Amino acid sequence: MMLIAESGSTKTDWVLVDKENNFQLFKSIGFNPFFHSSEFIKDEISKNDEFHQIAKDVKNVFFYGAGCSSEKMNNIVKDGLSMVFKQATIIIDHDLLACALATYKGEPSISCILGTGSNSCYFDGEKLREEVPAIAYVLGDEGSGAYYGKKLLKDYLYNQLPSEIKSDLESVFKISKESIFDNVYTKPNANVYLASFMRFISSHYHSEYVVNMIKNGMSEFLKIHVCCFPEHKTVKTHFIGSISKIFERELMSAASENNVIVGDIIRKPVENLVKYHISKVKQMS
Repeated sequence: MMLIAESGSTKTDWVLVDKENNFQLFKSIGFNPFFHSSEFIKDEISKNDEFHQIAKDVKNVFFYGAGCSSEKMNNIVKDGLSMVFKQATIIIDHDLLACALATYKGEPSISCILGTGSNSCYFDGEKLREEVPAIAYVLGDEGSGAYYGKKLLKDYLYNQLPSEIKSDLESVFKISKESIFDNVYTKPNANVYLASFMRFISSHYHSEYVVNMIKNGMSEFLKIHVCCFPEHKTVKTHFIGSISKIFERELMSAASENNVIVGDIIRKPVENLVKYHISKVKQMS
């Protein structure tokens, strides 16, 4: 049995594949080694009865995760998973590789993540190349859920929100400067807290303020994370993640203005990852 996981900072999609290539889907919170310890990962997975039932039968785990960008970070996740899936060979890699594999169609392309965070790479089928680093939600993550949540809260605190949106924000969340500071500067997982406002932002999609905010964020992401690649005018650029799919119209508009050739826009890459790993198994057999 093979278990494939694609994890952002907010949630993880798991797919169990048996010998007949039948699928079984699971979900959990997102695991990011910058915020979560091995023990935390083990404890969270152990809470799930479904994982308990399959743990002893899983022989291979392929985990692609946000923050899994170095051996040190990868080992945090690997150690946590090893305490649950004790019989399995466990491979940990970056969610950017998952993005590249899920969107690769036999020709070089640029692949982008637009979810809780954001990132990009160039992939030719063998080598993955980054031009600029992902610098996370405090300094970067342009065009991501955390980026837009931060923009919304900053405009609220600076009294720059349209009155209708400000009133609704206060009504829905009972929000205050104190609660914002507590969640951003004191509690863990501030990036997930910031991204959690995307549902509220989406509910005001009719607002000129929201449309302009989304389009400006998309344009900033493309200028920094896509136009940095010398190939960006000649190859397709693919996108994965909920933000790219929900705000596809604004993404397409910003791409046109920045001479970016849009390829696929996929909300969840895990199904394509499953196809990739099944194909690899067939090649080896």
